[in-house]
Amino acid sequence: MTSDFTRSRERMVDLIASRGSRDERVLAAMREVPRELFVPPHMQDFAHEDAPLSIGEGQTISQPTIVAMMIEAAEIGPGSNVLEVGAGSGYVVALLSRIARNVYAIERHRRLGEAASERLARLGYANAEIRIGDGSKGRPEAAPFDAILVSAAAAEMPETIRQQLAMGGRLIVPVDEDIAGQALQRITRRGEDDYDVETLAKVQFVPLVGEG
Repeated sequence: MTSDFTRSRERMVDLIASRGSRDERVLAAMREVPRELFVPPHMQDFAHEDAPLSIGEGQTISQPTIVAMMIEAAEIGPGSNVLEVGAGSGYVVALLSRIARNVYAIERHRRLGEAASERLARLGYANAEIRIGDGSKGRPEAAPFDAILVSAAAAEMPETIRQQLAMGGRLIVPVDEDIAGQALQRITRRGEDDYDVETLAKVQFVPLVGEG
């Protein structure tokens, strides 16, 4: 069974590469991290399809090509300090841990967050940490961050999170665009209150819930 999952994971990564992902660090992480262990047992046979999957609590594990796009756009290196908002099952946290120096995450659903923490510990991803709490507040005690990935859509990005970016840091976030749906944006901090904004793709994420 393990070899079957390994082969299907390789096919998933080949598909991601064929659709434009070029960052070898991202592709290597996706080959290494067993996505099948980050979905419910009855979903494991579908773990390497290029599709989002339900993980309970009304949450999903994101489509692999979108995950690859987000991590690649964040321009993460081996010395990076990274935050993920909306850890879910911990899959993106695990991928980030293979690329960055330190990964901090926050998840508001206690059951998901505790299960994800146990999973990361069991798999040996020691440089990643998940806290239960309000994602819209980020992780100020670990800031500033070279990159922040938000795995939920916001009507407007909470200023609290933007202020946790290091100068030159990149925030990757899906933002609601009214009837146009959601746009995945890269927000780069250029100064104290100066940010560049780029739209990367049209996406569909669960909503970001929090006090802001």
